[in-house]
Amino acid sequence: MKLRPLTGALTALVTPFKNDAVAFDDLRKLVEAQIKAGIQGLVPVGTTGESPTLSNAEHLDVIRAVIEIARGRVPVIAGTGSNSTHEAVELTKLSAEAGADAMLVVAPYYNKPSQEGLFRHFSAIAETTDKPIILYSIPGRCGIEISVPVIERLRAKYPQVRYIKEAGGSVDRVDQLKQAMGKDITVLSGDDSLTLPFMAVGAEGVISVATNLFPKEVVQMTELALANDYAKAAKIHRKLYPVFKALFIEPNPVPIKTALAYVGRIASAEVRSPLCEMTKANRETLLAALAPLGF
Repeated sequence: MKLRPLTGALTALVTPFKNDAVAFDDLRKLVEAQIKAGIQGLVPVGTTGESPTLSNAEHLDVIRAVIEIARGRVPVIAGTGSNSTHEAVELTKLSAEAGADAMLVVAPYYNKPSQEGLFRHFSAIAETTDKPIILYSIPGRCGIEISVPVIERLRAKYPQVRYIKEAGGSVDRVDQLKQAMGKDITVLSGDDSLTLPFMAVGAEGVISVATNLFPKEVVQMTELALANDYAKAAKIHRKLYPVFKALFIEPNPVPIKTALAYVGRIASAEVRSPLCEMTKANRETLLAALAPLGF
């Protein structure tokens, strides 16, 4: 399959569990439903896929399973980031060998490297594959931001580093990236509620949590925005906004898994410790937000 542009709506897939093991039957159903709904890409084993609590073997098993199920119908972007450069390089290499179309690589978390350290980290990963790499900047979880100068250096040296998932919550940051790099960088929103504002200033899509639940609507919204029909896109955004917010009233992916189990898309809302089930009050808030959408 010739790789399509990694734009529009791409799903940050949950990893379903049953009795603390990956529920591959549920994963298959989710992937098939996503493709049927017209999703433009699948991202297994990112934060939404609970990468921190999957073993390396499970991590690769999930990526391989999604590649196998997708069968080239949509791009599969493997989550291969780590706060260990060695581990990120190995995951990237093995995912590329398994047939992943691209990689999502988060900034190293906890160890808080310098910007030069970040450049060297991402360089080591880029040198293992010529497949597209989506940088992932999420300072709220990682404690650091990938600076614009580092992104410019990486883009200049590695042609495959031409995407960034931006989850810093700032429209101004999107402006900074586009001002500095223009068409040389494709920005994808990392926050469902900010997808449309980000696209208004140059982003080209979203790696979405909400599309686990309602892919068609988010695909339609991003397609309208890419066609510069922001009036119609805004109507969808307004309709979905309460759910966008409710899906993050507790740490992701707890609410989205709760919602998916509630509507019968997965058998269990199970998450791995240190995550835990939603409080009763927050669950009621989430379900109240879903009700107007017919769930």
